[in-house]
Amino acid sequence: MATAQPAQPTQQQQKEMARKLEEYIEKIHYSDRYSDDEYEYRHVILPKQLLKLVPKDYFNADDSGTLRLLKEAEWRGIGITQSLGWEHYEVHAPEPHVLLFRRQKNYVPPQQTRAKDAVRRK
Repeated sequence: MATAQPAQPTQQQQKEMARKLEEYIEKIHYSDRYSDDEYEYRHVILPKQLLKLVPKDYFNADDSGTLRLLKEAEWRGIGITQSLGWEHYEVHAPEPHVLLFRRQKNYVPPQQTRAKDAVRRK
């Protein structure tokens, strides 16, 4: 027995969703950075309306309404913009629109590492 496939959004619906996404992306809040001995941290607060546009497979399967830990391509795909090295490491369950990020405290992006190596060779 074949299962019904969900209807694909029309081109007009896709345009409207893209417009809404752009509008909400501008309202994403990025906290200041804070740190401990090992990591620097920041939290990102998504507008609640943006959370409603996030693909369903980005949420935990347990119906808790919380996002699962997202890969870099996924969180960038929903409009979060940060420098390199950040990892989505935790979700604040009481507020599913708050994403917690961290990266190594002395993180050096790969291109800067190569530039430093080139300077050393001279």
